Amino acid sequence: MKINPKIARKDIARVVEATLGLGARRATVFLGPKQVVRATRRHKPDGRANYVELVLTVGVPNYREREFVRACQKAGEPFPVKKIQLKWYK
Repeated sequence: MKINPKIARKDIARVVEATLGLGARRATVFLGPKQVVRATRRHKPDGRANYVELVLTVGVPNYREREFVRACQKAGEPFPVKKIQLKWYK
């Protein structure tokens, strides 16, 4: 399977900004049915931390994201999905 190497910097900036700015655990942008950009925070933030560690993933969606893609396609949502999907800490 071929992955599109040309990912817009704005999509990467959007997921990083959503993760850092909103305090979310994970932010995901769906560029297509087989292409996502995701930023995940490694540790739960607290007042003592002097750093923020993020993992940036560009590639195919995982299992739950594939379920979301199928639901979007069934509902007729066009790709790329406009809203960033956020996951919060419990």
